[in-house]
Amino acid sequence: MKDLYQAARSLVWLTQFGLSIVVPLVVSILIAVWLQRTFALGGWVVAVGVLVGIFGAVSGLVTSLRAIDRQAGEKEDKHKKPPVYFNEH
Repeated sequence: MKDLYQAARSLVWLTQFGLSIVVPLVVSILIAVWLQRTFALGGWVVAVGVLVGIFGAVSGLVTSLRAIDRQAGEKEDKHKKPPVYFNEH
């Protein structure tokens, strides 16, 4: 049962990891294309949208990796013994 829970948890992390990278890029490109068509702007709007989307995707990637690293650190901390202090006799 614990393996199933761990597999489901890993699947959730993988899904969130993918979505945190793809969604900002796709949304910013769609908004840029909409702005270009609605207001008859040049192609530079789409280029700016792509750059903003890449920035958002990298930000999501870094945030997800930090969360995964923090979760892995918590697992290691549970298995460590607490430090021994000299004033505890």
